[in-house]
Amino acid sequence: MLRDNKIWIAQSFDGRNLFLEPKMANRHGLIAGATGTGKTITLKVLAESFSEMGVPVFLADVKGDLAGMCCPGEDSENMQKRIEKFGLAEAGFHYHRFPVTFWDIFGKKGIQLRTTVSEMGPLLLSRILNLNELQSSILTIAFRIADENGLILTDTKDLKALLQFIDENREELEAEYGKLSPVSISAILRAVVTLEIDGGDSFFGEPALDIRDWVGEALKSGEEAGEESVDCSDALGMIHILDSSSLINNGRLYSTFLLWFLSELFETMPEVGDPDKPKMVFFFDEAHLLFNGISDALLEKLTQVVRLIRSKGVGVYFITQNPRDIPDVVLAQLQNKIQHALHAYTPAEQKAVKAAAESFRINPAFSTFDAIQELGTGQAVVSFPDEKGVPSVVEQANILPPESKMGTIDEETRTAEIEASPLRGKYAESVDSFSAYEFLMRRGADGAAENCENPEEDAYEEEYDGEEGDETRDEYGNYTFAGSKYADKVKKPKGSEDDEDRKSAGRKTSSKPSGRRKQTAAEKAAKATGKSMAGSLGREVGKAAGSVLGKTGKRIGGNFGAALGRGLFSTLFSRN
Repeated sequence: MLRDNKIWIAQSFDGRNLFLEPKMANRHGLIAGATGTGKTITLKVLAESFSEMGVPVFLADVKGDLAGMCCPGEDSENMQKRIEKFGLAEAGFHYHRFPVTFWDIFGKKGIQLRTTVSEMGPLLLSRILNLNELQSSILTIAFRIADENGLILTDTKDLKALLQFIDENREELEAEYGKLSPVSISAILRAVVTLEIDGGDSFFGEPALDIRDWVGEALKSGEEAGEESVDCSDALGMIHILDSSSLINNGRLYSTFLLWFLSELFETMPEVGDPDKPKMVFFFDEAHLLFNGISDALLEKLTQVVRLIRSKGVGVYFITQNPRDIPDVVLAQLQNKIQHALHAYTPAEQKAVKAAAESFRINPAFSTFDAIQELGTGQAVVSFPDEKGVPSVVEQANILPPESKMGTIDEETRTAEIEASPLRGKYAESVDSFSAYEFLMRRGADGAAENCENPEEDAYEEEYDGEEGDETRDEYGNYTFAGSKYADKVKKPKGSEDDEDRKSAGRKTSSKPSGRRKQTAAEKAAKATGKSMAGSLGREVGKAAGSVLGKTGKRIGGNFGAALGRGLFSTLFSRN
């Protein structure tokens, strides 16, 4: 809880209040201790305090016992004893709820949380798919090919279509990118299918999470740029809880998602230096899963992010059983330390406790090594930087109780919270937009209509909402992507110059006149462009007219306007 504009987190054994300075909260932190020693309560007290400061918080709920933060705490005899012991009543302690948004990658216990394959990137995706070094390098090349050809990788079907395209065109691609082993490509495809079977494919799709919807004041930068965002501002900072009770069964997906989220924060947040309070706080529970089998490249990236994200106003707190679960290069960045009890029954465990004790600044009043082994539930040895950033000497302390409910909630309460969230309308429904899969499938489809009259055009334009993108039409009316080196692989309609060249190589073409003037390539391109512009103009007019009926009316109006615009253009400028 807050007191004197500081985070009151604990009380020392000799009765002194211990505080975490808000301006030092982005110096990152560690909450460690054996199972059942009180790490979850400590996490809740910190999260509640940041929320009271108006700071948004993200945390992963592995056991389901953090969900109770959306409900007021419940009084009990034990709670009354603790309130009296700490003098909390006089300090303004009272039971109350906190604003909570529930998220779930699988969409079962919260708003479905998604990102795109492109945003995840090859390095993190290789970790999810458990690829070896050779397979990871081929996946990186696949992303390079997609980027160079404007192919949008939204979900797993896009990635599979891209890999199949590469496999079918290996000989041509190997001249530029080197050997592309078909065995490795097949192995990557199998890994993607396995991810889909495990349900991980639900994480990839649209609408992708916009970090700015979570970060309060940072929303302003997106609004100034004219981008749509959702205002989640409140007197209390929003606590975003990711239900991880199912996700934790896939340790790689769980840890890689959190790593991706941290990277997104780093890339999205502006530089703020050392603010008076953090812009967001990130709690990474079961942190040992992140570092299990982590590659050198990924560890280097994580270390860099943790080191530099402090200047973006983001605090990162790792929660794990033993500090040795965290690599030394990362552990050295964590200055706010809360160490609960550790038990040492073997030489290896005693060595771990000794290492944990030596990471604190010595207090001559007691032995930190002995204290860590003698702590009870709800007790810890703690050290926080002072106002000048100097670590305080280690103190033995009792952690304060939370003001919200301890434990989980029933499904009815969870459902009510989900439906009341202002973000539900933006992220609840998935959208399958035009991307690499649709483009590559169209490339392989037989028979484009003659003279730019594409029979799939209307169906595509009704499916694709007319948002600005990289796709264009070639002179034959086929959809391609700007700058694509493989656009010539789209099959040309019969009667085109390329088609005539192919025919002339094997046999003579007929010289019988067609009965009407043949359109030139320039005329075809002009007509395709004009029809596209008429459709776009009609769509915008229709969307504006239909917006009075809400999102659905806007979409229907846009589709009707596009069809009407194309129809009018075709009528006015019909071919002679």
